[in-house]
Amino acid sequence: MRKRENAIAFCLAVLKYMFLVFIAVISLGPILWAFTGSFKSYTEINSSALSLPSSLRFKNYADAFKYAPIGRFFLNSITITGLSIGLTLFCVCPCAYVVSRFKFKARSIIILFVSAALLLPAQALSQPLFTLLNALSIFDTKRGLILVYSAFGIPITFFIMASYYHTIPREMEEAAYIDGAGFLRTFGTVVLPLAKPGIMTSAVLQFINTWNEFYFALILTSGRTARTIPIALNYYLGTFANNYSALFAAVIMTVLPTIVIFILAQEQVVESLTAGAVKG
Repeated sequence: MRKRENAIAFCLAVLKYMFLVFIAVISLGPILWAFTGSFKSYTEINSSALSLPSSLRFKNYADAFKYAPIGRFFLNSITITGLSIGLTLFCVCPCAYVVSRFKFKARSIIILFVSAALLLPAQALSQPLFTLLNALSIFDTKRGLILVYSAFGIPITFFIMASYYHTIPREMEEAAYIDGAGFLRTFGTVVLPLAKPGIMTSAVLQFINTWNEFYFALILTSGRTARTIPIALNYYLGTFANNYSALFAAVIMTVLPTIVIFILAQEQVVESLTAGAVKG
């Protein structure tokens, strides 16, 4: 009987690791394919998409800057992403704290409206946003994209922060109140430092969503002033010719910041999501 149980456990372990390997392959495969393609010539890519490059052609990365204003779009992405993260956290962190800690009449209504925002498809908001930004004279500006991305980041950030606030013992706040601290001081010096993993998780998710967003960056901009890095990838795909070598190089430069940010913050992201799952 013991041998049979051990055999079943071994088979389950093998299946588990096979599944994990399969997930890793389909996740890393496209990135590795683009990475190897970024060092190939146009002829090598057309002759065999899965072969290794005969030599490392770093010239493809230089060509990526020639065919598109990737440097300017990169700076635009950094500015828009950073400010949208800051604006979203500034607005949501206090709101989520109040909703998670206090009981009041409008609490259910706030949660209902935030939940409903998750169900709205981006396409349904295209025309209203286009009209609104034109009316406010912020169409084709960084300010317009910052406001749009901040608004779309509110629902996810709200639920992450509200869940994480539930993991913070109320006794920590009560002790601060007993020592004479007011509401704002308690929130700023006690609650926010303890909620750092939740804040980091919200910031990372907002970064990934904003950095890779293509749809609104395309329809809410018309020139190069405010366009972001995903739009630059269109410059390598033309009607009569496609520069795949430079395209792959641009793709690697586009996804690399997202990978680096997630690697640096993965410990706090996992801690926040685990804590929220347990007590949220």
